[in-house]
Order: sequence, then C-alpha cells, then structure tokens
Amino acid sequence: MALLPFCCAVLVSEMLLKAKAHPKVRWRRRRDSFQSFIFIIFWVVFSLQMVAIPGGVFTMGTDEPDIQQDGEWPARRVHVNSFYMDQYEVSNEEFERFVNSTGYVTEAEKFGDSFVFEGMLSEEVKADIHQAVAAAPWWLPVKGANWRHPEGPDSSISNRMDHPVLHVSWNDAVAFCTWAGKRLPTEAEWEYSCRGGLENRLFPWGNKLQPRGEHYANIWQGVFPTNNTAEDGYKGTAPVTAFPPNGYGLYNIVGNAWEWTSDWWAVHHSTDEVHNPVSILSASHELEELANFFFLRFCTLQRLTFCCSSRRMCPAREIRLLSRLL
Repeated sequence: MALLPFCCAVLVSEMLLKAKAHPKVRWRRRRDSFQSFIFIIFWVVFSLQMVAIPGGVFTMGTDEPDIQQDGEWPARRVHVNSFYMDQYEVSNEEFERFVNSTGYVTEAEKFGDSFVFEGMLSEEVKADIHQAVAAAPWWLPVKGANWRHPEGPDSSISNRMDHPVLHVSWNDAVAFCTWAGKRLPTEAEWEYSCRGGLENRLFPWGNKLQPRGEHYANIWQGVFPTNNTAEDGYKGTAPVTAFPPNGYGLYNIVGNAWEWTSDWWAVHHSTDEVHNPVSILSASHELEELANFFFLRFCTLQRLTFCCSSRRMCPAREIRLLSRLL
C-alpha cells in the first residue's frame, strides 16, 4: 500500500523541479503534467486491487456436466497467457464512481425494469407483478429495479456499497471496463483464474464445500427455490471482501453473483488443445443458442455483476476486470 504515496511523491517532486528550473512554464505544459499525474494516480489505485495470474495450461470444462444444456462439456486442455485480474467483484461504490464521472445510464434504468429473485421481494412489490419467466418462475420482472434499487423502488444500496453491483448488462460491464482502462476476461481466463492453480477439484479451494466446517462462498443454503437458510451469513449478496480468497488471491470467484465474460455463449466445444480461446458469433451458431445469447447479453438480473476480467454459481451478474500483462 506504500506504492501509491511513493508514486505521488516522485511525480510531485518532478513537477516542482521543472517549475523551479523554468519559472515561466507555459500553462499547457503544467496542464499536461497535471493530467499525467491524475492518470498515474488513477492507474495505481485500480492496479492495487488486481492480482497477477501466471499463464499456464489447464483442463477447461468437464466430462460429467450436471446440466448438459449449460455447454460446460467436454473437458479440453486450454493454454492461457499471463494477465491481471480484479481481486474483487466490482462494488456498488466503484460503479457509483463510474456513473458520477461519466453520467452513464444502465440498460436496466433505460428499460425501466429488471428481474429480481422472488424471495428477495416485499409482499407489496409482488402484489403488482402478474407475470414471470415460464422456465424459471422464481425470477420476476420488477419495475424500477436497477443497480441503485436491487429489489425494486422500495430498496436501496445505501448500506451495501461494498457489495457487488447488480442489474448490469454485458454492455454496462463493457462500458465500465473501458472507463477503467481494462476489459472483461474471456471465459477461459475466468475459469483458469477461478480454479486458483488447482486441477481436478470440485471447488476453487478443494473438494469439500465447507472445509473444517467453514463457509468459503455465499451460495444458496436449503431447498431451492423455496427456503434459503442463509447459513453462510447472507440471504442476499455479501461484501466483495467476504470469505477466504482462492489460491490466486481472488475473492468470491464462485457464489455471491454471476459474472460476465467477454465471450459469446456457446454449447459446442472441440476437444482439441487450444491457446487463448475466444468464442465468437459465427454462422454455425444454432438459432436457440443465439436466442439464449442475446437474452443473456442484454438482460439484467438481480444477481448479475462483473469483475474486470468474470463468474458463476448463483442467480445474478456482476463485473470483474482484467488487464493483460505486457
């Protein structure tokens, strides 16, 4: 944490020396120096919350999928280059800083509604809802639900500024990443970093869901979707710093909220060994895949978030940012 003051001191000293050596420094040069100073501060602050992920090869996917329609199979060997990954999911506080700086309006705010998990809604809000998603009736469209009001207009994030930002579409996530000078991770980068350097394990920390009886992630406890016992301490989302990190130092890489990646969603994968794969839209994509992709890319949900580079294992999306190592 001493890096930021050190960088600031060095840059300020350099600016003062230049001003002393040239008393009549033109405003343009001073302005350029100030802009450079602000840029370095901005870069250092964001970099402090990123971790270096060493490149390597891993087994992506599985040959024993729980739900075949998810497209997590077959298992295949994948190489990824080194990159930086956000240590935490993007929080409400960080996203608010982005919105205040740019005036950005999320797609949920433009649409006027977003999907919220039924169990998180008040009876007053549910009384005004008369439709649901047929395949997932526990997701209800709520007018006025967005990142500032995760459970509808009668909710607030005032006491959840350190929780992951929710109700963000893929476009919202990309806009934030661009502003931060980063990008979303590919699915391969996300899964590689999620595993934390482990191979053939059920979870990022090993094969036991609760090692030594401790909770390592914020997931549904009880009978889904009717009874969440919140044994891990949270009925909804948890702070982005909650629970132990994985082997790479990433927090909440599973649980808490779903995370966006940069890839187009696909269910058909080759078993050939590949390097830095990126799924892109092509003429071979089936109509159903395209329909699901466009829904996922443009939809907003209560549990959607991101981290610039991304995640899975609970209903919502968030952001995690990524930056490639030079």
